[in-house]
Amino acid sequence: MKVIEHIQQAKDTLVSFEILPPLKGRTINSIYEHLDPLMAFNPSFINVTYHRSETMFKKKSDGTFEKVEVRKRPGTVGICAAIMNHYQIDAVPHLICGGFAKRETEDALIDLHFLGIDNVLVLRGDAAKNESSFEPEPDGHRYAIDLLKQVVSLNHGVYIEEDIKNGGKTNFCIGIAGYPEKHFEAPNLETDIMYLKAKVEAGAEYITTQMFFDNQKYFDFVKLCKDQGVNVPVIPGLKPITNRKQLSMLPKVFHVDLPTDLSNAILKCKNDEEVEKVGEEWLIHQSRELKRAGVPVLHYYTLGKPKVIENVVKAVF
Repeated sequence: MKVIEHIQQAKDTLVSFEILPPLKGRTINSIYEHLDPLMAFNPSFINVTYHRSETMFKKKSDGTFEKVEVRKRPGTVGICAAIMNHYQIDAVPHLICGGFAKRETEDALIDLHFLGIDNVLVLRGDAAKNESSFEPEPDGHRYAIDLLKQVVSLNHGVYIEEDIKNGGKTNFCIGIAGYPEKHFEAPNLETDIMYLKAKVEAGAEYITTQMFFDNQKYFDFVKLCKDQGVNVPVIPGLKPITNRKQLSMLPKVFHVDLPTDLSNAILKCKNDEEVEKVGEEWLIHQSRELKRAGVPVLHYYTLGKPKVIENVVKAVF
């Protein structure tokens, strides 16, 4: 079932979760152990992130170094299939530009289609760790809108190989990312929404936001979207603060602001256990307010902290 169908058929706010693939070497059981407690809340879908490979230098026996490409968190497609089979729940794989050529993307989409997965979240992805700015593969996409258009083309049965006539059509529901505090590369929020609108006009059916800790920024973002003619559902993405390091890490890495009340409360904590409790209570407050406002879905980034998310959702639903 498509994400947009879940939203259209819902009578109240839905809940969904997002997980990381396990590090290479761990088994699918680590995913089940992570998700099992959360299944009690009947999530409508589970997002699974995608990660590009990283360049590493491995020392050889002669003392020289060999450049190798390593994917530390492989398995997104397989994990989505396993989740759907194990829990009978829809999975949403992330699809990224970074590290993938167009033909690799097409093959991944074909695999997803064969597995009965009909949702994707289209993202540009981050720059490689050794690059100061994003650079696509030689035959890859530079922008998320171009990746989105490739998915739309496949939905219409149009493949890269021009000699494929009357190709089988896929049927993906396409989500995209939104940034209530703007994407860090955008000159301003209005321009960012202009690009967002272009993606919706190209075929995106819903938006999932970057994390935020001030609900007013989400409400303002949704209003600005509507004012600019972006009328698809906007799903708020939510994440708990669980340690003091995040006070500086989250603004630096994700370019989000932390409200003064939240940061002051964290600074008063004696240890990370107290920080986690503050973060949990803040997220409960955020979630309740958003649910009262009638948001379509509360989407939680679990990212290794399923117990905190379990406590939050239990308090809200």
